[in-house]
Amino acid sequence: MTARTAVVTGASSGIGAATARRLAAAGFRVVLAARRKERVEALAAELTAAGGQAEAYALDVTDRAAVDAFAAHLTASGANPDPVHVLVNNAGGAVGAEYAAAADPADWRAMYEVNVLGVLHVTQALLPALTASGDGTVVVLSSTAGHVAYEGGGGYVAAKHGAHALAATLRLELCGEPVRVVEVAPGMVRTDEFAVNRYRGDAAQAAAVYEGVAEPLTADDVADTVAWAVTRPSHVNVDLLVVRPRAQAAQHKVHREPRPES
Repeated sequence: MTARTAVVTGASSGIGAATARRLAAAGFRVVLAARRKERVEALAAELTAAGGQAEAYALDVTDRAAVDAFAAHLTASGANPDPVHVLVNNAGGAVGAEYAAAADPADWRAMYEVNVLGVLHVTQALLPALTASGDGTVVVLSSTAGHVAYEGGGGYVAAKHGAHALAATLRLELCGEPVRVVEVAPGMVRTDEFAVNRYRGDAAQAAAVYEGVAEPLTADDVADTVAWAVTRPSHVNVDLLVVRPRAQAAQHKVHREPRPES
């Protein structure tokens, strides 16, 4: 039997790479898409060496022409494209933590481009193939920031609210089609790059986000959630799954262990 195909964007690190590993282990042929070609190529080699099927593709989801070329590469031309069964829209990120009054509009624009328009580009380009599969699933990795605002997060909050709205709208518009739309909204996740990128390379500021939190979520925790959602029976749609560490009861309610006395 031919393996079902899953496309994962932002697959070069963090949640994207962990999701690719989970889906490959579940028997999917995984297409790894990200801007950093050398990283996705190394991951594809790793998954292939472990007995999986994987392909690497360098892709910037904010470049519509590149996305269309990617879709053409994956699918045959004509009325009956080769199927894609799962699309995991993971590419995204945050830039800056300034209050709205001091924020750089360019940062807000960049976050909207990748977190919202990037999802739109890839979903539009692959939707014919997802539909042709007869059993497609679109996953949108949003965030709890897409549901609750917080100080210093205005641009990211706005972008992730946009991703949430896009997922909800798609689900309505695809009702009756053989395509599910799943939104996974993680809370506090500690990865190698997210907070560091947000704080423009300031490792100390990034580390302070998780200070005192014994067990924030890991990339693999979120990947496990995604893999579970996409492997439910075809008639089961997980509309929205919010996943947080036990220490985080809400956006502003996080249990932090006190610093040990010196």
